[in-house]
Amino acid sequence: MLKSRTIKKSIVIMLFLGLSLWPQGCTRVNTSEEVLIGVAWPFASLDDLFEEGLDLAVQEINDQGGIQGRRLSLLKADDEAELEKGLAIAQAFADNEGIRAIIGHRNSFISIPASSIYDQAGLVMVSPASTSPELTQHNYTHVFRNIPSDEEIARQLAIYLAEQGHERMVIYYTDDSYGNGLANAFEDYAGAQGITIVDRFNYYGNLEDLERLHDKWQAFGFDGIFIAKIAAEEGTQFLLDARAVNIEVPLIAGNSWDSLSLTKVTEVKAEGLLVGSFFNPKLPSSKTQAFVEAFREEYQQAPTSYAATGYDAVNLLAAALEKSDLANPATVAQELRNLGAWEGVIGVHQFNGRGDDIGDLVVLKKVKDGRFEYLKH
Repeated sequence: MLKSRTIKKSIVIMLFLGLSLWPQGCTRVNTSEEVLIGVAWPFASLDDLFEEGLDLAVQEINDQGGIQGRRLSLLKADDEAELEKGLAIAQAFADNEGIRAIIGHRNSFISIPASSIYDQAGLVMVSPASTSPELTQHNYTHVFRNIPSDEEIARQLAIYLAEQGHERMVIYYTDDSYGNGLANAFEDYAGAQGITIVDRFNYYGNLEDLERLHDKWQAFGFDGIFIAKIAAEEGTQFLLDARAVNIEVPLIAGNSWDSLSLTKVTEVKAEGLLVGSFFNPKLPSSKTQAFVEAFREEYQQAPTSYAATGYDAVNLLAAALEKSDLANPATVAQELRNLGAWEGVIGVHQFNGRGDDIGDLVVLKKVKDGRFEYLKH
């Protein structure tokens, strides 16, 4: 059993345009004393336990001797889920000679342009959250994600839905990198499984609009709606509106719905919701169960998916950094690929040449009686 520990939190650095990016004394790090990883995330606005997963991994690594005998530290920066701040952080990290690698960003619309900055600087970026296929489509050497892409999530959802007898579906999406990428991937894989997409839409004005759309879909004989929209950004409202106009077909969503808060208002409306995501805390792996136990012991609550992917991101980078030339951050990318099949707490990770994680990591879960249940697939 992993022992309880007190974790000293790293300071989350709030960045504001027009101000100095780093406090005095934080611009350079003596690499003979510590190994520094930069982390960009909307820390202040999200209570997703991502930071707790990071800190638990760092503490365990340092308890075991660090990296090449040096202490591992994180330099955290809050991008506030804003593009300009995210890019400012990326440039500041790239200019910081002490940073060995990057974890972040959460949002694909930031990760995608920021990845160019990191790649040009020869810094590895591992994203534990950005699922947009576009992230790894630029032939960058130093860009990775340690979660399945939207393409893989969509593929496995399409296979499962076809097995369940779905034939004619509707797609509701957001017109951005996340929504378009997930919607397009699902339409392609659904077609390959014999499922026809009878309509796609990204807007409805009110319940009357949605009711008219419902009438049209009924004429098409639809049997499900795939939601390529973030739950927190109008997604939850659609869940409520759909049930209000008597849309009773199954609703299916991607990983952004993994943290859907099933309150008394939403739990009945969400009944039957199918979500494609990653991390099953009940996975019968000794690594997974040791992590869940240690996390509960330290924080008195269960780890979220983002706690798990943050934990794995730190440990993946630590394993690669242990074998790399710490004086040359560009060597980290090759060492990440050299890890091959590497077991983490969300499953077995393995990177292909593009930086996609091609391990078997997709988890399907469905809301039943007001709570998520994991499916065998």
